Amino acid sequence: MSVANTDVPDPVLTMGSDCPVREVLDRVGDKWSVLIVVLLGQRTHRFSELHRSIDGISQRMLTLTLRALVRDGLVERTAHATVPPRVEYELTELGRTLLVPLTALDRWAVEHRNDIRAARERYDNERA
Repeated sequence: MSVANTDVPDPVLTMGSDCPVREVLDRVGDKWSVLIVVLLGQRTHRFSELHRSIDGISQRMLTLTLRALVRDGLVERTAHATVPPRVEYELTELGRTLLVPLTALDRWAVEHRNDIRAARERYDNERA
């Protein structure tokens, strides 16, 4: 990007430990959180449905990630007093607002996937 690019706003980020972007990215920047939010954006899911739908996630990691998303107010956990107990997860109103930037990121990734792959190949070939 050139210095003359005027489409980029001045940074409002504090790069220290109190950076709001860093704080949010710590939660939604990992692949498990993003996948969970996207799935819950479709509908309410039970724990077992989420576990089956997310290839490669362990039960422990799913539990930890869901707990963190609930703590951050992005996901609501509802336990039903049935036998066996039934627990459902759904996005909160705040969590649903996260779907907007995630959808934009998904569109960007699909649009530029081949460009990135080509750049990686050029880079790797230059280093070989």
